[in-house]
Amino acid sequence: MALRPSEMHVRDQRDAPLWTPSPSRAGRSNMMRFLQAVRERLAPWIRGYSDLHRWSVDHPETFWPEVWRFCGVIASRPWTDVLPEGDRMPGARWFVGARLNFAENLLRFRDDRPALVFRREDGLRSGLSYRELYGTVARMTVFLMEAGVREGDRVAGILPNRPEAVVAMLAATGLGALWSSCSPDFGEVGILDRFGQIGPKILFVSDGYRFKGRSYRTLERASHLLKALPTIEQVVLVGGLEPEPDLSMLPGAIAFDSIVSGDDAPDPAFRQLPFDHPVYILYSSGTTGRPKCIVHGAGGTLLQHLKELLLHTALRREDRFFYFTTCGWMMWNWLISGLAAGATLVLYDGAPLYPRPDALFDLAEEEGISVFGTSAKYLASVEKAGVIPARTHRLERLRTVLSTGSPLAPESFDYVYRDVKADLQLASISGGTDIISCFALGNPLLPVYRGQLQCRGLGMKVEVFDDEGHSVVGRRGELVCTAPFPSMPVGFWNDPDNSKYHATYFKRYLGVWAHGDWAELTPREGLIIHGRSDAVLNPGGVRIGTAEIYRQVERLPEVLESIAVGQDWQDDVRIILFVVLREDLTLDRELRETIRAAIRDNTSSRHVPAKVIQVNDIPRTRSGKLTELAVRDLVHGRPVKNVDALANPEALEQFRGLEELEA
Repeated sequence: MALRPSEMHVRDQRDAPLWTPSPSRAGRSNMMRFLQAVRERLAPWIRGYSDLHRWSVDHPETFWPEVWRFCGVIASRPWTDVLPEGDRMPGARWFVGARLNFAENLLRFRDDRPALVFRREDGLRSGLSYRELYGTVARMTVFLMEAGVREGDRVAGILPNRPEAVVAMLAATGLGALWSSCSPDFGEVGILDRFGQIGPKILFVSDGYRFKGRSYRTLERASHLLKALPTIEQVVLVGGLEPEPDLSMLPGAIAFDSIVSGDDAPDPAFRQLPFDHPVYILYSSGTTGRPKCIVHGAGGTLLQHLKELLLHTALRREDRFFYFTTCGWMMWNWLISGLAAGATLVLYDGAPLYPRPDALFDLAEEEGISVFGTSAKYLASVEKAGVIPARTHRLERLRTVLSTGSPLAPESFDYVYRDVKADLQLASISGGTDIISCFALGNPLLPVYRGQLQCRGLGMKVEVFDDEGHSVVGRRGELVCTAPFPSMPVGFWNDPDNSKYHATYFKRYLGVWAHGDWAELTPREGLIIHGRSDAVLNPGGVRIGTAEIYRQVERLPEVLESIAVGQDWQDDVRIILFVVLREDLTLDRELRETIRAAIRDNTSSRHVPAKVIQVNDIPRTRSGKLTELAVRDLVHGRPVKNVDALANPEALEQFRGLEELEA
């Protein structure tokens, strides 16, 4: 049941945390071990996380090598200089002289413990041990070498979240090639907008996928893509639907299983490469034009992921680590780095709420998942559906829930601790594709407060700037990072002078990374994300984050989800709110006033929308994020530039030419 407004005000005023780690849990965490090591060897004045974070951003040339050593980065050659030109942003270089291989670090374990467990929505289950994963990657590596893959080549995948995608990525990056992937539900234009820019040499593609009980075959689309991607020299076909996929539609294609079966291959000759050698190409959402191709370096990605997974997430070998993601979202890359911790990764392919809203909690119980990653939207959806896992599921092993994709509403914090499990760490995390990691995230040493991300990440000099570029606490502003960090992009593809890269992140504040989030640092040194700063509403000159409105509207039982945009109106901006209601409900005058009252009573009169309009669906990107900019364009009669970047482009039609917006 949703909290009444009066109850919410009381809850917001409480100082008590929702959860606090026990001394034993905090004491045996990797974060505590790291803190103690730093205190003993380098900084005896450090007492807690606040001190540790301050030291990490004040002394990056000491902090990051300490992370390297603590996390056991495998390298064939040490660095000669940690951070030359560290005062340049962008332009700082990291660990100059070091040589390492990304895949080698993820394949450090080669025993019989399970590495990957794959589950499909229809119950299909398979997996690989660490020994089997290593051998499979070795055989795929031989194939790619014989196919002519060399350092700097691009290898791409259009694949479901299956073990084959992991194997292909590790074999490619082991040779120094760059890996890039899309999920198979992308349309032809969306795939060409991405892969057409980077020119892959090898393409891994599945014959199809399942979603909400239906099978979707993709070979006809793949044959069209091959004609439009002339750089592809070899296609590898993965059986996403059939164990032995039909090769006839893709002349010259080779079945994945025929490559990796048979005798053991020699150990991969992992190419030893510079710290900043490219490893991944990821893509911006592409809702305002062709997506930007963001190139990430091997060393920075590895070091940042190790810090976040081992220290902030407290991942360990005995964990079973799950994140609901596709191969087209950066959380897939983040999840797969869990191999470097020796954990068992649980990969899932299918719809999160199918065949029942509690399907992923069934998965958590059956597989003994201990670290469960999902989205804020998912948690809100299962609460609306009345799912109460605390009553229906045995979740003894579950100790951490991670949430990202959009701001996690305070009410979702209440839901997790009330209806999922009282004794767990709920870590809302925030970063993005741009940095392939997090600016703020969880911490096993700190309490969880309602509506707040626990802390800024170690080594991340995150601040909040006001409009004049002053750092503020307790006030809303632009989320920025004021010092270099290793996982900054190497650059953008086809941007030789870095002009697009500079314009994207460094145009607003010289020498400062502006991330595009509207945020607030709290006196407890936590963080609140209020939405995207490019979607901030500005009625009467007062800047309002859209998440502030969503938190109030979506706690109402009648409302499933909502999206708010600003409409230019009479030399000002007025707020337009679109709502999706429960089935068979119609927006009437009484419900409109209930929505407006909930917003007014819990925020301010300036937050109250001028118009509340019912729609059947809201457009989203393929990673599940609301496309506020696309809706804003439609409200103003402007075309949406890249419809194929959306998961549900048909939803756009509801926002065109609305009579309600003419008065």
